[in-house]
Amino acid sequence: MLTAQESDAARTRAVNLLQEAGIALTGSEAMEIEVADFGLSRLEETGLEVVVYVNTDRVCAKELVMFPWQLCPEHRHPPFEGPAGKEETFRCRSGVVYLYTEGEPTARPAAQTPADGVFTVWCEIVLRPGDQHTIMPNTLHWFQAGDEGAIVSEFSTRSADEHDVFTDPRIRRETQIEG
Repeated sequence: MLTAQESDAARTRAVNLLQEAGIALTGSEAMEIEVADFGLSRLEETGLEVVVYVNTDRVCAKELVMFPWQLCPEHRHPPFEGPAGKEETFRCRSGVVYLYTEGEPTARPAAQTPADGVFTVWCEIVLRPGDQHTIMPNTLHWFQAGDEGAIVSEFSTRSADEHDVFTDPRIRRETQIEG
């Protein structure tokens, strides 16, 4: 688990990256940036910094801030309480994002994964600023920023992170919102 100081530093770093990309936040949005380390306490390697603009029963909009080579571990959004599961569209705003999903594996993927990580899907989709890709419900996927880090806007159906299923059994969806 991250310390309050580590979470605050990640939040400040994320705000600076968003500002550099020309994405304005309110004071409360900046204070409420979710710092997710997925229970591994290796935020620089595996984690996300998340701004949630809206998350209703029907729609969700977020900014995903990723530090250089930081990754979001492999997971899927299964059905729960009736809906088909979360459908999400990622749109790259800055940097480069390597998105991996089900499909024909890429021969030489760009990913730099930890030796102890668990990854089963390797169909690489490269997203540069202005590129976007939609992931259908219950589809395995994971993603990683490139050398400069990245900012990705996520537009989706309702987000219920507590229902996400991770391939790596060590992963826990732990967050720290206010340091």
